[in-house]
Amino acid sequence: MPEISRFFGIVVRMFYDEHPPPHFHVEYAEHRAVIRIDTIEVSRGTLPRRALALVAEWALVHREELRDDWRLAEEGRPLRAIEPLE
Repeated sequence: MPEISRFFGIVVRMFYDEHPPPHFHVEYAEHRAVIRIDTIEVSRGTLPRRALALVAEWALVHREELRDDWRLAEEGRPLRAIEPLE
């Protein structure tokens, strides 16, 4: 599963050949979550409140890039790294 970004101990990844709706995977310490790109809501798993707030802030800024990476993943093409939250 390609890593597309990393910040503050949070790792963001996206799988190839995934099921809709468009989403990305987040790992933070022992926590795991799947976040929908369109709503920036957790569809599976959990994250601590602060980590979720950071992921939401990052995803809102980079929503178009996430959508672009989703399309690339559907086509089986290499994903592009997305700038981390600073």
